[in-house]
Amino acid sequence: MSIAVRIAIRYLLAKKSRNIINIIAWISVIGVMIGAFGLLIVLSVFNGLHDLVGSLYGSFDPDLKVTPRTGKVFSTDSINYEGLVRIEGVDALTEALEDHTLFRFGKRQVPGLVLGVDDNFNKVSSIDSIIVEGESSLRDNVFNKGILGYALADQLGYRLNFVTPLMLYTPERTKKINPARPDQAFTSSYINPSGIFMVNQIDYDANYVIIHIDQARQMLSYDTTIVSWLGIKLSDPLAGNGVKEEVKKTLGENFLVQNREEQHETFYKMMAMEKLIAYLILSFILLIAIFNVISTLSMLIFEKRHSISTLRSMGADRKLINRIFLTEGWLISLAGAGAGLGLGLLAIWLQQTFGLIRFSGEGTFIVEYYPVILRWRDVLLVFVTVSVTGFLAAWYPVRSIVNRYYTELQKE
Repeated sequence: MSIAVRIAIRYLLAKKSRNIINIIAWISVIGVMIGAFGLLIVLSVFNGLHDLVGSLYGSFDPDLKVTPRTGKVFSTDSINYEGLVRIEGVDALTEALEDHTLFRFGKRQVPGLVLGVDDNFNKVSSIDSIIVEGESSLRDNVFNKGILGYALADQLGYRLNFVTPLMLYTPERTKKINPARPDQAFTSSYINPSGIFMVNQIDYDANYVIIHIDQARQMLSYDTTIVSWLGIKLSDPLAGNGVKEEVKKTLGENFLVQNREEQHETFYKMMAMEKLIAYLILSFILLIAIFNVISTLSMLIFEKRHSISTLRSMGADRKLINRIFLTEGWLISLAGAGAGLGLGLLAIWLQQTFGLIRFSGEGTFIVEYYPVILRWRDVLLVFVTVSVTGFLAAWYPVRSIVNRYYTELQKE
């Protein structure tokens, strides 16, 4: 430990001639502590919300999604399908065909999207985990079946115990619209829904009906090789970037390969921007709290002005004296940062373990209590933020006041 640090610690802990100096020093430490605590908590809440929404999308979306860069559909014969299946890390592959459809039940009509999937869809997604009523059956030997989003079912007024089927009307791709008979430009089909799913995301729950891909191809007049996208299930999601690059090499430049965050790029960018803005706002508040260190350090330097003379007489130069008081001011910030981070870690653990802060309105939210997730890079970020701002806050009073005292001593 350097002599500057040892002297700074001694000055900081030593009894002051006026008790008000101790009080102001403690106020500075507490202010920094509250700022660091709040910053860590807010960042952890954003982490929790990010992962919560990611888990909701993950129950429906594949780990990797392959779509054509141009056009709505492509043929599986145009790609190296077998090579795609043999890529190490690819656990399962599903084909999907998606298009706009008008749903009708009784007198109610709702536009939406029909998603035709094959038998591997259950392996690639977690659709079974979000079935809230019925089952995830898409066909049997007699009827075409399907799964409705719960909000769409509510708009249509449909219930699984109804005998009347759900009608689907899809525009004919190969026919021109006759203004006199626009109804002839649609092909009709029906399903007997077997289940209702709930992703808790209105984009899915209010728009999608999942059917078997064979029925979707028949409705849309496509042959058996046409798909809108391919879904890939990874053996190890943590190694997704490596598999993604292999998939891109196998498919070539004409296809877009997206992970789950890239599939909802706008939403995740918005979440990242909100987190950044929250960090900047709280950092500004923390900066205001840290500037209390200026007044504290000014009084501490005034308290030790006679010691400056003693140190100078013992051979300490101006640089060493500056370093002593700069370290003392920095220690005040670090003490507050350490206490704030410690309390923040404790609060996060208590919230994760016991769910102390809960949402009001029991049963109306996806989760019962606020989700928080600790990431150590956030702890490091808060510590660095406090350290840098604390150093800058201490630098000005040290340079200004200590230099003035030192110059006065030289004139004596």
